[in-house]
Amino acid sequence: MPENNAHKVVYLDNNATTMVDPKVFEAMKPYFCELYGNPSSMHAFGGQVHKAVDKAREQVKDFLGANDAKEIIFTASGSEGDNMAIRGVLEANKSKKHIITTKIEHPAVLNVYKYLEKQGYEVTYLDVDSKGNLDLNQLSNSITDDTALVSIMYANNETGVILPVEKAAKIVKQKNPKIKFHVDAVQAAGKIQIDVKNTDIDLLTIAGHKIHAPKGIGALYVKTGTLLPAFIIGGHQERGKRAGTENVPYIVGLGLACEIAKNSLDYEMTEVKRLRDKLEQGILERVYNAKVNGSTSNRVPNTTNIGFQYIEGELILLHLSDLGICASSGSACTSGSLEPSHVLKSMGVPFESLHGSIRFSLSRFTTEEEIDYVLEVLPDVIKKLNHISPYQRELKELEQRHNK
Repeated sequence: MPENNAHKVVYLDNNATTMVDPKVFEAMKPYFCELYGNPSSMHAFGGQVHKAVDKAREQVKDFLGANDAKEIIFTASGSEGDNMAIRGVLEANKSKKHIITTKIEHPAVLNVYKYLEKQGYEVTYLDVDSKGNLDLNQLSNSITDDTALVSIMYANNETGVILPVEKAAKIVKQKNPKIKFHVDAVQAAGKIQIDVKNTDIDLLTIAGHKIHAPKGIGALYVKTGTLLPAFIIGGHQERGKRAGTENVPYIVGLGLACEIAKNSLDYEMTEVKRLRDKLEQGILERVYNAKVNGSTSNRVPNTTNIGFQYIEGELILLHLSDLGICASSGSACTSGSLEPSHVLKSMGVPFESLHGSIRFSLSRFTTEEEIDYVLEVLPDVIKKLNHISPYQRELKELEQRHNK
């Protein structure tokens, strides 16, 4: 591992991005300098590359539990997949002007909806409770004759809370089978089982760099029969939906990453979860002003979001970074903002925790030694920051309650 201020890097920001699996990297390498043909070419040299793209499409199909590899469209990112799904559905159904999403979506969805709202669409933003759970009754009551699309994320990127997308999709289809249901599954893929074939989900987005493939590759599942116009107009690639010569090395990498992730789900649900729970419980035992944000029972196995009451999250992250520990205060796409997390605000997280909340996200490459190191140094960091907090009286009361 690289070093930072004489400390080994302990990477606990895997919801932002993951390292490329060395096996994935090795599989990609031949497609840069050896098997570099265009998969659309008629000659055999291009044909073997075309077979590699086809294999990757099958691997992604199997990973998502789709019926047909033709339902998989390769994209450049999760954000592109979300845009392609949302804007494509609305372009194909211009007469409907009502759309529904949640208040806790990733910016790749939430900001598209805000943009569409400015274009004249009526948007319903669904609430969540204090644990980050969705109110399905509100969803049902929000559907109108003018509703064209519903977008609900599978797992929240900040808290890891899993949303009931299959139940939500069923509710939507029972109300009106013509409404399209889109799922941003970027943070769920590779952490929990996804099987779209027996659901009412019409479109689903994943991103390679969340499952140990490279940045710059993703995929969009589009159920057979879902009308979706071309997102990039040009050649025939991706069944005419996304023109441009295929990014073959990255597609190959995504395919293998999906296969490995599918075969690693048991490890995620046992060992990664055990290490996450060890980290979480260790922090709660050692730090009196620590509190978990979101549901602790209904979440992906690698994520914990902990609020450190009455201290600033940015200060925590800076001190941890100096010790070689990488964590986050939320989505990497909003980390440059000084505004508190829109997810935690929507959950009603109180002021004393809102600004001091840190997300720790593990992967199958996280080790026991790394967790032990964080538990060794983190309490002293928080203790030091507690001493300079302007809320000494409140911290003293918390400490007294914790010690009872």
